[in-house]
Amino acid sequence: MDFDVIIIGGSYAGLSAALTLGRSTRNVLVIDAGEPCNRQTPHSHNFLTHDGDRPAEISKVAKAEVLKYPTVKFLSAKADSAKPIEGGFRVGIEYGQHFTSRKILLATGLKDTLPGIKGLAACWAISAIHCPYCHGYEVKNEKVGLLMNGDHAFEMAKNIYLWNKDLSILTNGKSELNVEQAEKLKSKSIAILEEEIVELEQQNGQLENIVFKNGEKIAFKAIYVKPEIEQHVNFSEQLGFELTDLKTIKVNEQQQTTAMGVYAAGDCATLFRSLPIVTAAGTMAAVMINKELISEDF
Repeated sequence: MDFDVIIIGGSYAGLSAALTLGRSTRNVLVIDAGEPCNRQTPHSHNFLTHDGDRPAEISKVAKAEVLKYPTVKFLSAKADSAKPIEGGFRVGIEYGQHFTSRKILLATGLKDTLPGIKGLAACWAISAIHCPYCHGYEVKNEKVGLLMNGDHAFEMAKNIYLWNKDLSILTNGKSELNVEQAEKLKSKSIAILEEEIVELEQQNGQLENIVFKNGEKIAFKAIYVKPEIEQHVNFSEQLGFELTDLKTIKVNEQQQTTAMGVYAAGDCATLFRSLPIVTAAGTMAAVMINKELISEDF
């Protein structure tokens, strides 16, 4: 085998795993396409010693730290195949090269699919946000909207109400909230706006107004959005592991997938997309991979 471990995905989970494996003197190849889901995010929060830093800067420092270990190699490329072979795995990249390893770690992240509303993509991860723990403090006590519907909108409104009392649910069409939910929201002065949205007026990703189909404009500081998700790169059929009903890779507490020798960490294996969570998952995966290799060799 060319390597002990190939890590596909070189963001926080992948780099965290590479650091642990490098310190375990394992020969590791990190393959990264350079397309992290937070590439538009101006600041990272809720991550000790890095609160407020740019995600790209955190990754840059992390990569430099990892590459201090001589057994870790980094390849800027997109992996387009991953298959079991005798004794391990064979990973192909876009240039036609192939590499082999005894174990494989997927840290490939998730792809967000947003509603097709003009201006939303430009605001995504800047003023169109998904997590109050990551971004809520920066827009606390401001006028915000929730671009969502039904049970999810109700539960999210309960959470966001801690940070924002001037709150509106933007169902972008007929409300799917039940009578009891609607009454509870009304008692908290949370508006339910059913008019369809045609545009988010913005400047450099900063939301200014939401424009509705009836011509009305309402100013908001930010909106929370629940995007549809899918695997950024889906190797489930090639490697034979299972996905959950939520489209994440199914893993156990040791970050093992349902396929032998295949591990997964980071956004691809959880919807709790927080830097400390995915970083810890990468470390856990690396420890368990190393333990498995030790058991095989001892």
